[in-house]
Amino acid sequence: MTSTVDPSCPTCRFPVHTQFASPGLIERIVYGGLDPAADPAWRSSGAATVEDYARWCGHLCGMTCLRMVLGPGAPSLFALRDGALKYGAYTRDSEGTIRGLIYAPMAAYAEEAHALRATVHRHLTAPEILGLLDRGRSVMASVHYEIRNPDREAPGKGGHLVLITARTPDGVHLHNPSGTTAATRAADLPLATFERFFAGRGVSFRSTEAGPGA
Repeated sequence: MTSTVDPSCPTCRFPVHTQFASPGLIERIVYGGLDPAADPAWRSSGAATVEDYARWCGHLCGMTCLRMVLGPGAPSLFALRDGALKYGAYTRDSEGTIRGLIYAPMAAYAEEAHALRATVHRHLTAPEILGLLDRGRSVMASVHYEIRNPDREAPGKGGHLVLITARTPDGVHLHNPSGTTAATRAADLPLATFERFFAGRGVSFRSTEAGPGA
């Protein structure tokens, strides 16, 4: 899985990770119907079996964001999934359908297990995100997954999570766990463009080493 800071991206202070083990297969998985079980790199996710990987990888955008916040020494994606499950951050209905991510238990997991200050923002505006970035926080934001195609009309808002890591002169820099190209996995978007996909909620993070005012 992608695991290093992109040297061509000066605003990438966090690693660029993907929720799918092979970044080069993301477009075929999300648009072409490729079964994630065909991903030859699935073991790098930390999943115990290919069946577990295939069932869960499409639901782990939030854990991928958390993994990016934790930096190069972060646990594997599925180790984070397992920890989040213990906190009730994901639920499954009677038919086994995966529901989540639930922000409050996920934030508790981030704080108690990984020493991150995590604040749930049930109502959040794009300008408020800029203020959080200015205070040294990163923001996991709820957006529509088609934010990977920002030149197209937004089909809706929410349902997918991206990590906003920095402000740019006219907007934000974000890391998208399901970006289909390098340019969409680490992207600069004007604030107005981002807002078309943004659902107005998210979670912000800060290391506990940053001091009490962050």
